[in-house]
Amino acid sequence: MSVMNKLKPVALLLTLSIVYSSCGQWGAATAENPKYSDPAAPVGDTALTVPASVVPIMDQWMRDTYVMTGPDGYYYMTGTTATPGREFPSGRVHCWDYNDGLYMWKSRDLKQWEPMGLIWSFDKDAADWQRNGRPLEPGAMSPNKDPLDSMYRAVWAPELHYVKSKQKWLLIACMNGGAGSFVLESVSGKPEGPYRNIAGSTEKAIFPNIDLGLFEDDNGEVYLVGHNHFIAKMKDDLSDVAEPFKKLAETPYHPDPYIEGVFITKHDNKYQLLQTVWSVKQKDGSYSYLRDDRKDLDALYSYDVVVAESDNIYGPYGPRYAAILQGGHNNIFRDRNGDWWSTTFFNPRGVMGTKFAVTCRPGLVPVKWENGRLKPDSERAATFYASFLN
Repeated sequence: MSVMNKLKPVALLLTLSIVYSSCGQWGAATAENPKYSDPAAPVGDTALTVPASVVPIMDQWMRDTYVMTGPDGYYYMTGTTATPGREFPSGRVHCWDYNDGLYMWKSRDLKQWEPMGLIWSFDKDAADWQRNGRPLEPGAMSPNKDPLDSMYRAVWAPELHYVKSKQKWLLIACMNGGAGSFVLESVSGKPEGPYRNIAGSTEKAIFPNIDLGLFEDDNGEVYLVGHNHFIAKMKDDLSDVAEPFKKLAETPYHPDPYIEGVFITKHDNKYQLLQTVWSVKQKDGSYSYLRDDRKDLDALYSYDVVVAESDNIYGPYGPRYAAILQGGHNNIFRDRNGDWWSTTFFNPRGVMGTKFAVTCRPGLVPVKWENGRLKPDSERAATFYASFLN
């Protein structure tokens, strides 16, 4: 090989390096591929707002409602619950500092739900790092000013997954108090368990933050998707992650506000990244997803689902768009007829929370894809809830 031929690969690598450095990791920003997502929140758009016909499908205190279609003909529901009977003199029910574990329900028609009870409990099923929780700081009181709370030991945001390629049921949840997230597997091969920690969750959290989820790709590869934009592929036997968690490549807001409730699914062979962000009223009367201070609860308006799309599971994900206003920390799923649904829980916080007749109850929102974008399906919602209420 001549000296010139030997230099060609080097020159090519140098050229690619220069392009990479000058254009950024995923290429230069263009009108079709902007550097940042538009943070304008379309508050008031009835086509994107959870339809008024949507009401709780069950009188059960729940946040972070999660529903999936099982391979056995049942639909399964779980979510963040409060310990039954644990109500305070103020009449408030909550799960912020303490609850007893994970509960589940099942249904044949998405209307009538049968309780399956406590399927994982701190007292009977948890590992030491989960059971012991984290004590409140000396002299501190719980966020709800409950003197009975002595520790942070609550489990939040559970998800139930049937991993088809492995024929396994996995249950994923997170701990409050900064203890992280974990993955459980059913030892019976049934959705009701009993459940035990996979190897990666036995001694410590598998992910150090909240809101962990799971996605199974068409080729059987399984990924854990974590709060604050993280992802990691799992080992083939689902015993642990096969790689360190790394950041998803996204088109962020500028600057990115607090975002939670991450969920990935697939539509038209493209990865759909769903996340939840608060809309905030601006001085000029408009609404934005940019937020100066996440502790300023009075400024919050609605808890919205935004979606971004990618050809690759790791990204880059294109510009985010508002998909479901007031329906945040959701998941979407297809029923046995192939129709799409989203969960919701009527978040009591924010201005919109004051307008809900009831809050912290499970709800279902019929949704559809229109011109490649996710949005509520008002017609199906009216039909479903008319029959549901009758």
